[in-house]
Amino acid sequence: MIVHWDGHDLAQWDAVHQSAAGALQQAWDYGSSLKLLGVPVLRARVLSEGQQVAQAQFIVRKWGKLGAVALSTRGPIWSKTLTPENESLVYKALKKTLPLKGIRFMAITPEVAEGQAHGLHPMRRIMSGMSTVMLDISMPMAEIRAQLEGRWRTSLVGAEASDMKVHRVGTNEGQYRWLLDNEKQQRVDKQLEGLPIPFFDMYVQSRKQPAKNILTLRSDLGRDRIAAMMFLIHGEAATYQVGWTSDQGRELNAHHLILWSAIKELRERGIRVLDLGGVNTIRSAGVARFKMRTGGKILTLAGTYI
Repeated sequence: MIVHWDGHDLAQWDAVHQSAAGALQQAWDYGSSLKLLGVPVLRARVLSEGQQVAQAQFIVRKWGKLGAVALSTRGPIWSKTLTPENESLVYKALKKTLPLKGIRFMAITPEVAEGQAHGLHPMRRIMSGMSTVMLDISMPMAEIRAQLEGRWRTSLVGAEASDMKVHRVGTNEGQYRWLLDNEKQQRVDKQLEGLPIPFFDMYVQSRKQPAKNILTLRSDLGRDRIAAMMFLIHGEAATYQVGWTSDQGRELNAHHLILWSAIKELRERGIRVLDLGGVNTIRSAGVARFKMRTGGKILTLAGTYI
């Protein structure tokens, strides 16, 4: 296995990521946006017999006593299907050739379901995997609606019959700033963590056509904004990243209407997969139920390995 670190072609990286409907954390724009915020980012392509077999993006961060760690979240993205033995060789090659520069460890949180991380058996798991809900939105809308859990569908029907109107929010910073201000406040109120707020400005502007990077929808009742959701687009996938609702929006099930509207628009843009951005049944049980009742596939990752 031969590993090439950095100096990669954007179009080639995008092509592999798009073909796999790769996760947000492996998107070129995700890394570029963090770079602009001063976060070290490394990208690697792994070749075997002259053909690319994998690519992985690493974010360098400090992990307590472990010091600086290069973490690849939901990577690598595989260009070819490999045996577990060959996957193991890819991980070994990445670890062996990692540009050190003060980095003490390489950590991998692969896009692999729990119990299926066969190529990682020589490595040590140090953290259990997060869970998320993945929606296949390439199906006809009628099939997507049919898979909604009954209570979710009933809430959607009620929201559709209400006086709420859903509008697309523009990509100029001033047009969505109010949503990020609400996100910042609810992180404080609920003791939540997330991507740095300035990250979103960087991500929106990371391509020449910002509208292709982001979809933000809001629900209005009369002249009042009562709820909103922001989705980050990466290749043929999208990730739900920011959501806010007022008490009135919650009462009227505004997020049901917004998410349904987002699914329709994302499908029209050629998006195949919608990641609902993680579920935590302990800290955010209500949000978790909202996501799981869409009928999507619950994916629990295998965990983090060093």
